[in-house]
Amino acid sequence: MKDIKTYPAICCDSRKVTPGCLFIAVKGTKADGNEYAQAARDAGAADVVSADRHGLAMMADEFYGHPSGKLKLVGITGTNGKTTTVTLLYNLFRNLGYECGLLSTIANFVGTRRSETENTTSDPITINRLLSEMVDAGCEYCFMEVSSIGIEQERIAGLEFTAGIFSNITHDHLDYHGTFAEYMRCKKMFFDNLPSGATAIINTDDRNGEIMVQNTKASVVTYSCRSGADHNCRIMEQSFEGMLLRIDGTETWTRLVGKHNAYNALAIYTTALVLGAEKEETLVALSRLEPAKGRLETMRGPRGLNVIIDYAHTPDALENVLSTLREVAPEQELWCLFGCGGDRDRTKRPEMAAIAEKKADRIIITSDNSRTEKTEDIMEDIRKGLGTSGLAKAVFIADRKEAIRTAILMARPGTTILLAGKGHETYQIIGSVKNRFDEREIVNDVFKTIN
Repeated sequence: MKDIKTYPAICCDSRKVTPGCLFIAVKGTKADGNEYAQAARDAGAADVVSADRHGLAMMADEFYGHPSGKLKLVGITGTNGKTTTVTLLYNLFRNLGYECGLLSTIANFVGTRRSETENTTSDPITINRLLSEMVDAGCEYCFMEVSSIGIEQERIAGLEFTAGIFSNITHDHLDYHGTFAEYMRCKKMFFDNLPSGATAIINTDDRNGEIMVQNTKASVVTYSCRSGADHNCRIMEQSFEGMLLRIDGTETWTRLVGKHNAYNALAIYTTALVLGAEKEETLVALSRLEPAKGRLETMRGPRGLNVIIDYAHTPDALENVLSTLREVAPEQELWCLFGCGGDRDRTKRPEMAAIAEKKADRIIITSDNSRTEKTEDIMEDIRKGLGTSGLAKAVFIADRKEAIRTAILMARPGTTILLAGKGHETYQIIGSVKNRFDEREIVNDVFKTIN
């Protein structure tokens, strides 16, 4: 193989080969790239080289000229809050006058140019290409979601992080990792690999926060909404419109809602200060931020109905959102509509059912992204988590559109209806087909039928 920088392009997907490129064959979890070497040559690849995942990441970093070292790269890992935190950090720093990039579940941004994303953490070639484009566009910062799977598969190997944030860790992705201990180990690897010049920003209210930084070489800065830490926050007031927070002794209004968002706001504030922003300008910018799409997104309808769209798809996230809605509107009846993804961790299905039984007045069990599993089988797994009281207040409707329509039409005036699991997604995957499915459109259509 010649010098990697002399190739016009590199790729690890034979379907994306361009003439003269270098095809890097990697054995993945579902397919072995070495089996597609001839297909890559037939498509015009100049050379084919076999590499493991670490080698792929190192070659991508080399090909694009080590772009992560040319800007301030901030990564966040944790079960919940990643998308909200990185998205709002991106918007906050843009409001402070900086050019920024964003790598998130919802979308990637190079400055203001948006591109779609397929995974929470993309493959190393895509990551380094986007980072290189950010450098060329004059970006000073990049805010990036870092998933446990991305860490384990070495998609972030070779990247130079200025800071790493730990939000929390709860039950998720056990279909991939097998055990919670392995899930923890993968998260911890991110902080183990931070360099001495970086900063680890840790939520100490999560009992696993201190474990994350046991072996890190980075400086550690802590934040908490309960106990003593470097930076602290307390909720003074809250409603559907937002919260009044006291952060490090100063009161500020934010349009975010809920205890979990108080943690997100505090993580954003702490990170901004670590990166050199002033306290007062950070609090002002924080007060101007809009919530991330599909995160406690409120749609007000006829008869005083409040429909809340949220991405909550883990037990902890569902409990956080339902608890928040109870706190914000304690007098209102609370309904919870949710399903669980197919071909994913089955053990969380009954757990989410038990949480809905405990927190909601009415439960509508429906589909999510069923993928190759039968929706009815997934719903049966969910049913197993319901006790006598849960079954008495549960309705099972496999068609999610019909379930949403039924919930809105059945609800009494003033009811709060949580649509959990889809959030920002505008599609639903049934079998191998990705169908358009935007809950906002569905809700608005039903609202129009109500007098």
